[in-house]
Amino acid sequence: MRIAILTNEYPPHVYGGAGVHVEYLVKELLEVDGGAHEVHVRCFGNQREQRRGLRVLGIEADAKLSWTDPRHARFMETMLRNICMSGAVDGVDIVHCHTWYTHLAGCLARRLDGARLILTTHSLEPHRPWKVEQLGSGYYASSWIEETAYRNADGVVAVSEAMRQDVMSLYDVPESKVRVIPNGIDPDEYRPVSRPEILRKHGVDPSRPFVLFVGRITRQKGIVHLVNAIEHLREGAQIVLCAGAPDTEDIAREMEEAVADARAYGRHDILWIADMLPRDEIIALYAAAAVFVCPSVYEPFGIINLEAMACETAVVASAVGGIPGIVKEGETGTLVPFETRGFTDFEPKDARRFSRDLAEAVNRLLDDQALRRRMGQAGRRRVVEEYSWRAVAERTVRFYEDMLSRDE
Repeated sequence: MRIAILTNEYPPHVYGGAGVHVEYLVKELLEVDGGAHEVHVRCFGNQREQRRGLRVLGIEADAKLSWTDPRHARFMETMLRNICMSGAVDGVDIVHCHTWYTHLAGCLARRLDGARLILTTHSLEPHRPWKVEQLGSGYYASSWIEETAYRNADGVVAVSEAMRQDVMSLYDVPESKVRVIPNGIDPDEYRPVSRPEILRKHGVDPSRPFVLFVGRITRQKGIVHLVNAIEHLREGAQIVLCAGAPDTEDIAREMEEAVADARAYGRHDILWIADMLPRDEIIALYAAAAVFVCPSVYEPFGIINLEAMACETAVVASAVGGIPGIVKEGETGTLVPFETRGFTDFEPKDARRFSRDLAEAVNRLLDDQALRRRMGQAGRRRVVEEYSWRAVAERTVRFYEDMLSRDE
């Protein structure tokens, strides 16, 4: 097969879980069936690469556009890239899109090139209403594009059972078109390591337990709820926040104020690393952390939990979306109950209670080193036994074949 992967993120421009997914999926697709398939990546950026079975072309938006709302800029540039991207797809059997950022290109390529259109559900716009802060009314346009793509797709990959249900209920996608294929992990790369020099480089004391967060500063990742939980954590705890790339100025300001308030208590060492760290440094932090916390308010899968588990670190995570399918309560970590305000409003019904519950779960693990060790070891075993990118790629190719074998 000739497979076109359409994506916003692709190395070296990877900032979220969807980008990680695409990076590893492409790598393993090249190996499935003895390297029989060609992969053509079309992505946002200036990347260009050509080697055995792989063709990578970055798409840039260099035309002058106009908009009435400055928040529309990103949406309009995305649409321009999509038009250019659809013209850069030729003679492929499968067009596989990742996130709404490439859905228009996928829909156009399906009609222009006659390929089968596959979408992977990394997230769904109706479940991210806070994006209106970032996109303005462009959020409603991105939601329309997403809905149009799902209603025209030949097949949908859901990264969790929760996402499968959401796709079918939100967009009336027939069950026969949806296949659950989870994200994966490379356990040879994400593994227990001891790199105290990296910890010291970032101001972390390797001799003391620390609580770790890794993620972007967005409403979705729930970072502010974790920061608000710090006042309830054990006195003297180290908290390391690897948190950057804020969605908007408002949430950046909110984060800064929350961290300042938490520091004002004077009972914890709070280290905020705003820069995007190299992967080897992130792995060193994962592996050294006493507890990894994922306070997301919406998480279709939660690949960061797999990364922490692969590094033998116990996890505390909110019980939302696909997370309960990864983090096993009492075995690989602790799930914190999360009650939303409504189906499309993913803020906690009681934000203060949620922050206190996060803190209580973290404190239980900070107080029990043996439990942390058991959970960490169980998490590593679960990752090695059940999640690998090779298996993900093989299941994806079989899904492609299934979709190609069906009549229009």
